[in-house]
Amino acid sequence: MLELTSVAVWGYALAAAAFGLFGVYLAAAWRGQGAGGRLLLAVGVSAAWCVANAAMISGLAFAGAAAVLLAVARDAAWLAFVVGLIHQIDGSRRAWPARVAIAVIALRLLTALMTVLDLSWPIDPQRALIFLHLVAAVYALVLVEQLYRLLPAASRWGLKPFCLAMAASAVFDLYLYADAFLFGAIDRDIWSIRGLAHALVLPLIAISASRVPGWAIRLSVSREMVFHSTALAASGLYLLLVAAAGYYVRYFGGDWGRALQVTLFFAALLLLGVVAVSGTQRARLRVWLNKHLFPYRYDYRIEWLKFTRALSTHGDHQDLGQTTIRALADLVESSGGGLWLDDGQGRFVMRARLNMAESSIEESADGPLCRFLADEGWVFNLEEYRMRPKTYGELTPPRWLSELDDGWLVVPLTAGETLIGFVVLLAPRTPVDINWEVLDLLKSAQRQAASYLARMQAAEALIEARKFDAFNRMSAFVVHDLKNLVAQMSLMLKNAERHKDNPEFQADMLETVAHVEQKMRDLMQQLQKKTAIERDRQVDLGQLLERIRKQRAHLQPAVSVRVEAPAIQVRANAERLERVVGHIVQNALDATGDDGMVTACLRRLDETQALIEVRDTGCGMSPEFMRDQLFRPFQTTKASGMGIGVFEARQYVRELGGDIRVESTPGVGTTMQLTLPTQPRPDADAVALAHSDSEP
Repeated sequence: MLELTSVAVWGYALAAAAFGLFGVYLAAAWRGQGAGGRLLLAVGVSAAWCVANAAMISGLAFAGAAAVLLAVARDAAWLAFVVGLIHQIDGSRRAWPARVAIAVIALRLLTALMTVLDLSWPIDPQRALIFLHLVAAVYALVLVEQLYRLLPAASRWGLKPFCLAMAASAVFDLYLYADAFLFGAIDRDIWSIRGLAHALVLPLIAISASRVPGWAIRLSVSREMVFHSTALAASGLYLLLVAAAGYYVRYFGGDWGRALQVTLFFAALLLLGVVAVSGTQRARLRVWLNKHLFPYRYDYRIEWLKFTRALSTHGDHQDLGQTTIRALADLVESSGGGLWLDDGQGRFVMRARLNMAESSIEESADGPLCRFLADEGWVFNLEEYRMRPKTYGELTPPRWLSELDDGWLVVPLTAGETLIGFVVLLAPRTPVDINWEVLDLLKSAQRQAASYLARMQAAEALIEARKFDAFNRMSAFVVHDLKNLVAQMSLMLKNAERHKDNPEFQADMLETVAHVEQKMRDLMQQLQKKTAIERDRQVDLGQLLERIRKQRAHLQPAVSVRVEAPAIQVRANAERLERVVGHIVQNALDATGDDGMVTACLRRLDETQALIEVRDTGCGMSPEFMRDQLFRPFQTTKASGMGIGVFEARQYVRELGGDIRVESTPGVGTTMQLTLPTQPRPDADAVALAHSDSEP
């Protein structure tokens, strides 16, 4: 008896919690009008009735009287709600439902009051209460039947779950009180779970509340919550059945009972695990729930957020392609597919795949499939084409697509009005009806995916253009260096006829050839990236100027070098700095006649800066040229020049933390002043330290 009391208390307590939570949800969702107020009242009274019954079983004072009166109020609230719906549908033509309901509730209330007040009865009060409960259950079934008959066929979809819930509750009460009326006493086992049984129909009432706008209740039941709760409930029911079977096996299995029970449990759990991780089974459950419990197949807000989030979390190009396939496939429970994108030459080639074999198939942009996808923008359904080919007009799909075993849908990817690709989706895990809702969602999703892919292609084209630009700039610098080397070789060959017998000229020629050969070898190594670029190091500027003078000793006029402060060092790439200063000296030589003068002077400005001044008495430059063209690439006054030497010189000197200033007068000459830091910058020190730490 104690065990039964506990079951009854917990049953009514859980039912009270369920009704209470549902009432709070209804109160938050109710918009202050319609039948929602009456429904909220019925749910609230039901919660109070469950609390009173739990308190009565626990032995609290006055709880019994409250339970009896609240049972009448509960039945009155639900009957009033159903009668209100009937009146709302049929108007005033049916007055008897309300009158009979009032009569039944009045008799219930009178009987309840006489029972609570312990007044004398001409008949057995217990039997009268049972009979009136029975009458109320029968009348509830009658009202539900009338409500369902009055509903137009097109409107039954919304109220069908509610009618089923009310009918189930009435049938439970009918069984309980019919049994009690026949045997003169209420079955305590059945009565103890009555509250829980009535609470189990709340999901059906909630579904109708969300479907019927006239109740003015805006319920939003998450599809994910329904999916997971349904899966959990099905798993629980499955485990209960397995437990019952295990108990039966152990009880009747004799000596093998326990072993068979453990084996059964293990096999059942293994099967449950297989089903739980099966994408096919999850897809079937999701399709079934969307088809039977919701007015629309998709929760568009959730689907769109999930789709956009999936496209936004890709890593590289391949990830975006696979993400696009997966996002589109998940909308229709497909297992995967392939992505074909335009290669820029009028052909569509496979760029990504998911659970699909690699394919070398190329589809021409002028082919019938691509023209159809571009012109119509339709989702091409292979199954529909096989059954009704005329649906797609004159389209004849390519042979490879028709022979694709699992081919199902071809989704175009359209950015603006341009077809940039298409996705071939494989057959779904579970049968999916492709209706207007699915097609509209796929069309919207493909445009979103196409915009991401189009941006990706534009970014790839921009990166490629920048790489070509960097390569062209590097090539320009290399060609410039080669031009200088060729100029040295040409000048040497020009003087070879006159001085070929001069031992000093021969020695100078060999030195020049060796220098040119080494420079060309260095350029080739850098282009082939076989050696790393030389790191910055301390460079003695006096020695650098002396090397430049020796390299041009055979030229006229001779370069004069004056070092006013010896041992001045800067931190730089020695080869590049020598090339920059050498170019400025070479420009001075080119601009000066054989009877002119070119001087390179080195001095210290202060403790942190050194100055290299290259002065010539050549043709000079106009202020306009120095302002508008001197430091711009590809601007030059030389017939054979490229116009990037001075540009590169200033770029590199500024990288070192210095600068170049120019003074020039046409017909008088030019002075180029290179200011260089003699102490490395803090960031250069940090880089040098990092390099030295990384060396073995």
